[in-house]
Amino acid sequence: MLRGYGMCEIYTNSDSALYDVKTRSIRIDGLVTSIRLELVFWKLLERISYEEGLKLSDFLSKIYYEKLMKCGKIENFTSFLRVACTTYLNNKEHVKIDPEYYKTEVEI
Repeated sequence: MLRGYGMCEIYTNSDSALYDVKTRSIRIDGLVTSIRLELVFWKLLERISYEEGLKLSDFLSKIYYEKLMKCGKIENFTSFLRVACTTYLNNKEHVKIDPEYYKTEVEI
């Protein structure tokens, strides 16, 4: 445990604005779609797109098409964007999930 912090304070002291939800409309392939994400994810996507040298809308279109070309479909683009943000925060390494994880009951 970090000194001066309760067990979860490092998480619970987050600015509540970061988990406020914001909906943005973007155009992909000529169609307007709405994406609803927490503000923290919008901020991360803005940072990633800036680092890629793209406007946010161009980055979202590009990542959408790249995923579509790789997988043939995208089940949940919003969830995919959240995972992309966690990959970015994890120094661009994907979080590995052991297949055995799904076979065991997780205690909450």
